[in-house]
Amino acid sequence: MTEPIRPAKLADTIADHLEQLILEGSLRPGERLLAERELAVRFDVSRPSLREALDKLEKRGLVYSGKGGATFVAPLLGEGFTAPLSSVLQQRPETTFDYLEFRAIVEGSAAYLAALRGTDVDRELVRDCFEKMERAHALDDPSEEADADADFHLSIYEASHNVVMLHIMRSLSDMLRNDVFYNRAKLYMRKGVRDLLLSQHRAVFDAVMAGDPITARSAAESHINFTRDALAEIAKADARLEVSLRRIAKSDLIAPPK
Repeated sequence: MTEPIRPAKLADTIADHLEQLILEGSLRPGERLLAERELAVRFDVSRPSLREALDKLEKRGLVYSGKGGATFVAPLLGEGFTAPLSSVLQQRPETTFDYLEFRAIVEGSAAYLAALRGTDVDRELVRDCFEKMERAHALDDPSEEADADADFHLSIYEASHNVVMLHIMRSLSDMLRNDVFYNRAKLYMRKGVRDLLLSQHRAVFDAVMAGDPITARSAAESHINFTRDALAEIAKADARLEVSLRRIAKSDLIAPPK
């Protein structure tokens, strides 16, 4: 006997809709949802149904409750993903270059897909992020420009419409902002680097906006490879400086001539 088709429970429908928004990146980690009363009005549902939906999402690890009963979007890849990786990177700084090798591959693919799949809405977000970077560059603020840089790359991941890529790179972006991978300020303060980085970002931006996936991939890969080479040169310069300082400091260990 065929089972009767039952209508979906309202709370499940609400939960599924919010889950979709979280998975596709429309609702971002750390963002606070509207207050329960406002959210119920927005969805035109009862507060008990909404509360049940939020409880379901919290059990799935997609939202969490904060101070005052506020509901926040949870990161899909939390401390269980980032903490062990952060520990490894801090113990073995040379793995920074493994990260950049991985990122060159992903970045090229993201730019390719963004140029291929990006909607008008996506391109507008990419434009906003790039213009924010230009404004920070004009203000000569390396810290703000570095953050705008990270936002720009996230906008490319979002425009790629690849959910797995988006959430992995969003977690890594948070680590980058905290200087887990490398000191961003040191990179941006290097003479001439900020101008070069901006021109490279502009090349990615132009290709994505023009819907040219091949050029977008090439520009994105070239940008990350430049970053890798610049960091390698900085590391060599720092190592030479340490040697020089040790030579100066050796006088504290040597007995004066008689």
